[in-house]
Amino acid sequence: MAPDETTLPARTLDELTPRQIVEELDRYVIGQRDAKRMVAIALRNRWRRQQLSPELREEIFPKNIIMIGPTGVGKTEISRRLAKLANAPFIKVEASKFTEVGYVGRDVESIIRDLTEQAVNMVKAASLEQVRHRAEELAEERLLDLLLPPAPSQRPHGLGGDGEEAEADSARAERRETTRSKLRLQLREGKLDKRTVEIEVKERGLPVGIISHVGGMEELENSLREMLGGLLPGKKKNRVMKVPDALKYLAQEEAQKLIDMDEVTKEAIKRVEQSGIVFLDEIDKIAGREKTMGPDISREGVQRDLLPIVEGSTVNTKYGPVRTDHILFIAAGAFHVAKPADLIPELQGRFPIRVELEPLTKADLIRILTEPRNALVKQYQALLATEGIHLEFTPDGLEEIAALAAQVNEQTENIGARRLFTIVERLLEEVSFEAQESREKKVIIDAAYVREQLKDIVIDHDLSRYIL
Repeated sequence: MAPDETTLPARTLDELTPRQIVEELDRYVIGQRDAKRMVAIALRNRWRRQQLSPELREEIFPKNIIMIGPTGVGKTEISRRLAKLANAPFIKVEASKFTEVGYVGRDVESIIRDLTEQAVNMVKAASLEQVRHRAEELAEERLLDLLLPPAPSQRPHGLGGDGEEAEADSARAERRETTRSKLRLQLREGKLDKRTVEIEVKERGLPVGIISHVGGMEELENSLREMLGGLLPGKKKNRVMKVPDALKYLAQEEAQKLIDMDEVTKEAIKRVEQSGIVFLDEIDKIAGREKTMGPDISREGVQRDLLPIVEGSTVNTKYGPVRTDHILFIAAGAFHVAKPADLIPELQGRFPIRVELEPLTKADLIRILTEPRNALVKQYQALLATEGIHLEFTPDGLEEIAALAAQVNEQTENIGARRLFTIVERLLEEVSFEAQESREKKVIIDAAYVREQLKDIVIDHDLSRYIL
């Protein structure tokens, strides 16, 4: 669901007690009280740790968590909202996507490299926002120089002449300043938006042929581009842009000059090391200890590669070494076949907290449809309101949707709240398709409407398996 970021309270972590953290999570995730309490405690412990002496602080490590439960019950959303609440670097990865050292594919250290990249982007965006107004002022001056090029240099001083020429120079400068002021006003009022200017832009990139796009070489390519991008002389070329686009480009260029990337990198690494959160999904897919011999990639091998990062190690990134000792790892999985005890003992020991998430009931699904800030019903009402359509969901209509979702989850694969997406999309298919031409501007979604729209699919169980 599309998040409503503007509703998050502007409070610092030291102002949020575990109870308040749970209340904030309740705005977006229905139920799952135990899981919310566990992550709230983990987040609060980070603040508590920062209050200790440096010697003791280094000895206290995060208590990593394993969330056990079927898909679609809120495991990812709880973790993602927690990170947003703490303004912490966050990354979600699927454990099953990684391979052992020695095999082509993503290695587990890329988790930390990606997390660091995300932290750098976070800090850089905040830094750019701080200098935005100054950058816009500088960009405006540069654009005015392009719209009104500087006058050719006047007669050199000291080579003779009389006072009349000096007065003429002064008058020309005054007229020029007046013209510049008028242009500035027109620029701010948008009267120059249709005009174009020619500006010099830098092209970044590597010469053709330096890198071939070979499978599994993406990280090497990115590293080479980063390394060689500053060594190779950047080509410049002139581009014609409309005034608004040119102003935006120049503002970005000026903002880049105003921020200190060394400080940005330093702060980003600190955030990763002290408050980073890694969500390891599908960890049950790598649980198990195969005894087979051969070249197959073993799940136990991936676990052993993950172990140093979870235990605490130093990972080299393009921004410098990053320690993982105090990064919080939240693992999740359905554990239908495997169980946490099937993980290697060393990895189990690094996830001391286990919490089981409950399957969603019909009552939960009704609440999910309407209560969260980004509830599905609110999303569709807002989308169709852009076409002048007013959607009204009655209580019995919501109950029918939830009952149908629960029924399909029982009869087929249980995908939790994600089932609501497929059902509501199918339910509103005709309204969405006909919205622009429809003369009926108010649509009431009651139980009868739901049954009428979905009757063929509900009756045909084989069809519902494919469609719902």
